[in-house]
Amino acid sequence: MNFDISPVLNQLDLPQADWVGLRHQAKQSTRRYVRDGKPQSNSRSRSEGVMVEVLAQGQFGYAATNHLDLASLQTAAQRAYHQAIAAARYGVHGFTIAARPKAVGTYQSPLQKPLDLMSVSDVVGLLVQVCDTLKVADPIVSTTALAQTTETQQRFVSSNGSDVFQSFTFIDTDYEATAQEGTIVQKRSDNGAFARCYQTGVEVLDLETVLGRAQRIGEQALELLQAQECPTTTTHLVLAPDQMMLQIHESIGHPLELDRILGDERNYAGSSFVKLSDFGQLVYGSPLMNVTFDPSVAGEMASYAFDDAGMPASREYLIKQGLLLRGLGSLESQARSQVAGVANFRATSWNRPPIDRMANLNLEPGESRFDQMIASIESGVYMESNRSWSIDDYRNKFQFGCEYARLIENGRLTKTLRNPNYRGITNQFWRSLIQVGDASTFEMYGTPFCGKGEPNQCIRVGHASPVCAFRDIEVFGGAA
Repeated sequence: MNFDISPVLNQLDLPQADWVGLRHQAKQSTRRYVRDGKPQSNSRSRSEGVMVEVLAQGQFGYAATNHLDLASLQTAAQRAYHQAIAAARYGVHGFTIAARPKAVGTYQSPLQKPLDLMSVSDVVGLLVQVCDTLKVADPIVSTTALAQTTETQQRFVSSNGSDVFQSFTFIDTDYEATAQEGTIVQKRSDNGAFARCYQTGVEVLDLETVLGRAQRIGEQALELLQAQECPTTTTHLVLAPDQMMLQIHESIGHPLELDRILGDERNYAGSSFVKLSDFGQLVYGSPLMNVTFDPSVAGEMASYAFDDAGMPASREYLIKQGLLLRGLGSLESQARSQVAGVANFRATSWNRPPIDRMANLNLEPGESRFDQMIASIESGVYMESNRSWSIDDYRNKFQFGCEYARLIENGRLTKTLRNPNYRGITNQFWRSLIQVGDASTFEMYGTPFCGKGEPNQCIRVGHASPVCAFRDIEVFGGAA
């Protein structure tokens, strides 16, 4: 980061503003994509700019610029100030400087091997080998391998003394094999599309490990061609951690965002079935359900030390023993709702203001071993890896599809099933939770594609979970 934002703060002329904040962000990304063993794209991008925030007459105004000179930043600051003044006539809540606490500190993603230890040709060469390994037999008609890297450096300074520097390194990978036999087409991926996304270095691109996973993906794609259709029934459902990621994201993460509950998202992404009065009262799930917001987990996709308002990030229970305790709301949303929240005020880029976002949302491990869990079930279905999702605007009724499943018969995993799906209603579903896997079943995944806000903000989110078992769940196949 060559540009020093701190001196600019003291030179801005905004005598009537109650508070001023500057968030400077520099980001560079790469994308390497190989299809059927042939490189398709190899790109690099860079973005840098400053978001100016101003508090005046109880409202926040925002303006951004990618011109890093005093005159441009002064112009942006004036725009932000006038925006705040204009908003004051229509404000639904009057904010104070308490919504922007003084914050001083640093954060850096944990790295064993920096990105520059692998050249472009090294990465592309690995992706070619992944495609070759995915094609385990002729019925594999298409293979793809993709790796994306993002390095972000961000500094936040404010008129009340904040000075936070955070440096992030992300690697996203996606490997897929598509198999076809006659009219039957099945795809298998690396735990779901873009599920393997982490804050890490190139240690996640270890050749032996990656090729081992690619071999399994290709073999399971073939296996699905001969599999029977998932039955349509009401039964026990066991979900692998890679599908629990989607279940947590859609039926816990989004409905607990306080700005959504307050109505800010209704015209775009919907609201929530959760009411402000539910916090501390609503039995969200069974007593086995313990969900934490935890930006402190090393390597998880959305770890950080401070959110973009300067609030220190800490591990907090959102749901404990099934009871809803806390929302996913920033200091602004907490002031508006009078509901306890977390440090989740995040912006996807320098040209977006922060909004309430889930970060690392994790279901805590229980006490059941995987073999014990399966052995206790006389009849059921075990599912892995999300393939499709649909959930209503209130985040209540849902229907999710998976890539791969196995039938559970008399306490054993038996036949492979294709086109597995299940449906439910959020609270009813989570109250049906009967077993939570122990630490040996606990796995961490993420996504770089959580969309929200107007204009849209696509942000990184992490989820970790053990294997979980549910009773009396509707499951069905592709023919249903």
